[in-house]
Amino acid sequence: MIDTTRLQAYFTGLQARLMATLEAIEGEAGARFRVDPWVKEAGAGLAGNGCTCIIEGGRVFERGGVAFSQVSGASLPASATAKRPELAGRAFAAMGVSLVLHPENPYCPTAHMNVRALIATRPDAEPAWWFGGGMDLTPYYPFTDDIRHFHSTCKQALLPFGEGTHARYKKWCDEYFFLKHRNEPRGVGGVFFDDLAEGGFERCFALTRAVGDAFAEAYLPIIDRRQTLPYGERERDFQAYRRGRYVEFNLVWDRGTLFGLQSGGRTESILMSLPPVVKWRYDWQPEAGTAEAALYDLLTPRDWA
Repeated sequence: MIDTTRLQAYFTGLQARLMATLEAIEGEAGARFRVDPWVKEAGAGLAGNGCTCIIEGGRVFERGGVAFSQVSGASLPASATAKRPELAGRAFAAMGVSLVLHPENPYCPTAHMNVRALIATRPDAEPAWWFGGGMDLTPYYPFTDDIRHFHSTCKQALLPFGEGTHARYKKWCDEYFFLKHRNEPRGVGGVFFDDLAEGGFERCFALTRAVGDAFAEAYLPIIDRRQTLPYGERERDFQAYRRGRYVEFNLVWDRGTLFGLQSGGRTESILMSLPPVVKWRYDWQPEAGTAEAALYDLLTPRDWA
């Protein structure tokens, strides 16, 4: 029997730690999280509860969210059984923490982190469970030192779980956060894993915790270095344009977004990842040799760590 109280204690604790750290970065004059607890009653397709915490208009973060949810449903949605059709029709319970941060300064990258667990049940069979998660970085005006730091931290977090684990999850991240309709990556990657059950429950839970716990060290030193860099209208305009790619990926390709929407989840919480200001342009290309063009040179996946 899986002890879901352990899962809940870790996920809610992680949410609280991240919120406290981010509010400390905002400082005394900065924004504070709006805490929005919610309950979704049984019979609405998806039952459960959670707490979506949003920060907006901050000194550092233009918009961000750190959300905990635990939900259950009578039947796994199609997005969850696409690669495991034998689980179709099973009831399920899912729990996890999702974070997305959109800083105002274009020299500070957007970041995403998610850790989660899912249990699928059927009366005549043993429960199936798995973990998923990861973190990834989406810069607008990238610094190679920042990218190397982010990837190196991810690599260190996964070292205890076997040689090749980081390389496998990095490759998975590069392949997952890819806009097929644009033929380009969303950002510079990180790590990503899903359907993780290899090695038993304790190993998988420990790996998931290692990823969640490593996020602050991977991302926040970058914010410390870049948050005071001066910027103007040109940089904000390019940031808004590139944020469009972020929106496109989340609404078209992201499994988590599709899972939430297909299963009748809470829309406000599911779409908290979207940035506050976005622009699209028709067939726009940056001029060669510009700072904007430099981003595209770094989007190609490579070994950063």
